Amino acid sequence: MQRGDGWLQRCVTLDKAGWENQPVALSDAWAQGLRMVKSLTSHQPGRAIALKLAAIALFTGLSAIIKATSDVVPAGEAVFFRSFFAIPVILIWLTLRGQLPRGLKTTRPGGHFLRGILGTTAMGMTFMGLGMLPLPEVTAIGYATPIFTLILAAVLLGERIRLIRISAVTIGLIGVLVMLWPRLGSGNLGDTATLGAILILIATVARGLVQIHIRRMVMTEHTAAIVFYFSLTASILSLCTLPFGWVWPDPVTLALLIGAGLVGGVAQILVTSSYRFAPASMLAPYDYSSMLFAILLGYIWFNELPTLVMLIGAGLVIAGNVLVIWRESRLGLERGKARSVTDPKG
Repeated sequence: MQRGDGWLQRCVTLDKAGWENQPVALSDAWAQGLRMVKSLTSHQPGRAIALKLAAIALFTGLSAIIKATSDVVPAGEAVFFRSFFAIPVILIWLTLRGQLPRGLKTTRPGGHFLRGILGTTAMGMTFMGLGMLPLPEVTAIGYATPIFTLILAAVLLGERIRLIRISAVTIGLIGVLVMLWPRLGSGNLGDTATLGAILILIATVARGLVQIHIRRMVMTEHTAAIVFYFSLTASILSLCTLPFGWVWPDPVTLALLIGAGLVGGVAQILVTSSYRFAPASMLAPYDYSSMLFAILLGYIWFNELPTLVMLIGAGLVIAGNVLVIWRESRLGLERGKARSVTDPKG
């Protein structure tokens, strides 16, 4: 694997089971695009964009459901419903596609378990944070995941990040600081919103670790297996929180929780299906539409409006990610030209 600006992150957009509406850095998206290109049934960008936007809308709606039930249902219980009721949807989809049981074969059960621990931790912290912060703010902080993925790749894997990626990381981290300063600047760690910001920040770093781990897993594991075994592991791990205050929800809350799992499963299928009709590199920027959905749902459902400081910080984080997207697009074009010259079949 080549290091430097030419390295490819071998991971796919699977951490959505952990928070559902985070964006994909193009280094992630480009790698996924390479993996998906062989399986594209046809190039239909309009259809792909529609599927991706529908998935993002559902993921944001899922976050809103969790937030709406957070005053009644503890985070561990919410994680269980979100994970367990996504499993039937995933299995039905795999059956219809003729990928059972082949799609669930694994050679790395330990890798799936570790991914489950990291992802479940990120999901639980995010669900707790959703009850403490406005929905748009949680969405905005989550945009920093690709930035932390780049940093973790450099620290843990020795990846070299050169000028453009360093600039992207710097811009993104400034944006994170701008967003978090109103919460952390007072130094009052006992404040609910401050605690919520810390939880979301830790969850964002944990999702970065998940992306690093998935980079290794996709070398041997089927995408369906990674999605399925995460949902299964998260369901089992969340049961460990049963002694710590689970409640029997009323009918409306129960319906919302089951709906969260079903919506999450359907959204995962939609986002996966979108990559059958267009490369992930083309679809990556549409992840940022989640802010529009979050603002809309936050205002209608919770009477929340984003602050100017939050929007400025989110804009900086998005700018950092877009810089990486642009750089990876350029690298992809350069690789394509090189292959066309050196590959006799070209």
